[in-house]
Amino acid sequence: MPSQSAIVFQPLIAALLYALGALVLKRSSDLGVGLWRTTFVVNMVAALVFALLWPLLGGPPVDRALLWQPALIGTLLFIGQIAQFLALERGDVSVAVPVFGLKVILVAMFLPFLVGESVSAKTWLASLLSVLGIALLGGRKPGAGGGNLAITLLSGGVGAVSFAIFDVLVQKWGPSWGAGRLLPLIFAFNALFSLSLMFGFSAPLAQIPRRAWSWLGGGAMLLSVQSVVFVGTVAKHGAAASANIMYASRGLLSVLLVWVIGHWFSNSEQSLGAQVLRWRLAGAALMLSAMMLVLW
Repeated sequence: MPSQSAIVFQPLIAALLYALGALVLKRSSDLGVGLWRTTFVVNMVAALVFALLWPLLGGPPVDRALLWQPALIGTLLFIGQIAQFLALERGDVSVAVPVFGLKVILVAMFLPFLVGESVSAKTWLASLLSVLGIALLGGRKPGAGGGNLAITLLSGGVGAVSFAIFDVLVQKWGPSWGAGRLLPLIFAFNALFSLSLMFGFSAPLAQIPRRAWSWLGGGAMLLSVQSVVFVGTVAKHGAAASANIMYASRGLLSVLLVWVIGHWFSNSEQSLGAQVLRWRLAGAALMLSAMMLVLW
């Protein structure tokens, strides 16, 4: 039986770390790091962080005949991260991050087909409330560029699908592999795939501006730690649908962080009109309703 407190609070911690990490990486993007170098550095840092789980958590011997499973999940992670960073680079954090939350309902849709796990009516209702809240939270600000918005929505949608299947497969294969074996292998494959990104670098890593490195490194570490917290929760406790409903609060948190401390990061999204504020407050109410359904 999964721990209810772990399913509630650990995804919330991960959501806060993700929202902060997205804001930090947006700043590094503004300083000219670029999509491919950002994805490469983040994936390498994540592989190193997850490698620590191998000796810490241990696990059963690795069956080489089943290595295709972490390789497949790593491929989904690789595709999802490219889509994620493209959305962050081309769009606003307060739009991109809520769009990623569409995976809440996608996880609920994929679970019966890939895992054979039924999804309760309460979870479906909470998922729908989350998606409606995400739609309102992600409302565009007046004057935003339509082209950038389209790229943000499309890449965010691709990322949401990839990450949703990622979560479901981690829940499906996590128990047999053990978190201390499956997760390090997934992120090792992801790092291996990331070597191909070097061909797309606009300039070598050594030419990244010095002041951008602190933002890039900090954002990479924040995203890596939140991945350990969230993915570890799904691998250990299952309940991917409920965990994702709580994790979807990153959309609300990203908006709040932009408003409250966005100026610390030279973020330009604080100039939101009153109409956008009202819509996003309505979205926040729906998000809170979804989370209360999980807590109930």
